[in-house]
Amino acid sequence: MKKIFLWLILGLGMAGVVRAQTPPESSCLICHRQLDAELLAPVTAWENDIHAHNGLGCESCHGGNPSPAVAEDPEAAMSRAAGYRGKPGRKSIPELCAACHSDPAVIKKYNPALPTDQLASYRTSRHGELLFQKGDEKVAVCSDCHGTHGILAASDSRSSVYPLNVPGTCGRCHADAGYMAGYGIGVQQVADYDSSVHGIALLRHRDLAAPACNDCHGNHGAIPPEVKSIAHVCGRCHMNNAELFEKSPLAGPFQEMGLKQCETCHGNHSIVKPTDAMLDPNGEFSCAQCHEPESAGWKNGAEMFAIITEMKSKIHLADSLVGGAERAGMEVSEAKFIISSADDELIKARTQVHTFQSDLLRQTSQAGVDLASQAVGLGRAALQELQFRRQGLAVSMVIIFAVAVALYLKVRRKDREWQEGGARG
Repeated sequence: MKKIFLWLILGLGMAGVVRAQTPPESSCLICHRQLDAELLAPVTAWENDIHAHNGLGCESCHGGNPSPAVAEDPEAAMSRAAGYRGKPGRKSIPELCAACHSDPAVIKKYNPALPTDQLASYRTSRHGELLFQKGDEKVAVCSDCHGTHGILAASDSRSSVYPLNVPGTCGRCHADAGYMAGYGIGVQQVADYDSSVHGIALLRHRDLAAPACNDCHGNHGAIPPEVKSIAHVCGRCHMNNAELFEKSPLAGPFQEMGLKQCETCHGNHSIVKPTDAMLDPNGEFSCAQCHEPESAGWKNGAEMFAIITEMKSKIHLADSLVGGAERAGMEVSEAKFIISSADDELIKARTQVHTFQSDLLRQTSQAGVDLASQAVGLGRAALQELQFRRQGLAVSMVIIFAVAVALYLKVRRKDREWQEGGARG
């Protein structure tokens, strides 16, 4: 009986959840369910819409009389007196959405954490400027990114603005050469991003911490980052790198020459994983792109490359020695911990490259070199101990073998004596 009562309570609870998530019945839904596929589609999509799940109806955006009682009377349902506005024009969509989304009193009823400055931000965006100032209705409005009748929460993996889906959403316009013709910007951004270090992290490894288009350009206030803002944009994630560069001797010349700080060396949409080869004076993508051979900047880059290379080589040697000792069964936990610390120092040194001062890099790298040298010493000591043990084992085996042979000979002699004594008896 208790089980039946429990299931009854659970069933009523689930029914309440279903009712809360079911769009309220209205004249719009009743009528559109009887229409052709094109006009039926909004009803089907609306069933999953976050607005519907929060109790809003078609009339919230389209106006009209939602009472089921007028479902058979289109004139009453779509009466102008009832506020019916029909399908909104593209230019009016931002302000239509803002009627709720810019009103803190409305939004706090549903999601107090949701910002209410989207329209204000949108007006400052390139999209907003072209729409409101130039009357260009090809630019993205709310519905182009979020959808219309099937809008999902941004945290829903099916949403068009879920991090994994953002590049594809932006690419619907920005990767379409025909659609973007006349705007003077390329259409390779999405393809470049897909193969970039950020794109690989987000789209292949599904790392939601990796930046998508909106993390650098903004979302409602989307604009191309300017020269002065590039470092601040990248610095939101790469804080140490940006801070070190700002204090480096290159910061001033970059500003004077109008060079984009991070982008000049790393690129933008097609950023590849940086390697130490970027410092190689003879490399394809290195300081030599700007600095003439044997110039002060070229020599500084060459010195930094040598410092990092030395540090890597020392760590590699330590890792090789300690790894060999470990595979042979030696206890090397202390040495492995030291190597791990040296790896951490290598990461710090690579960050310190953004000072673009080889003397500072030398100071930073010294701690890692010292740790690696210590690990090399421990690795060699472990291998020497291994050699000593093997030699000791060899000597022990010789002694054991000699004793075994001696015992064998003695046993044979005793056996022979016993046999001879038995024969005489």
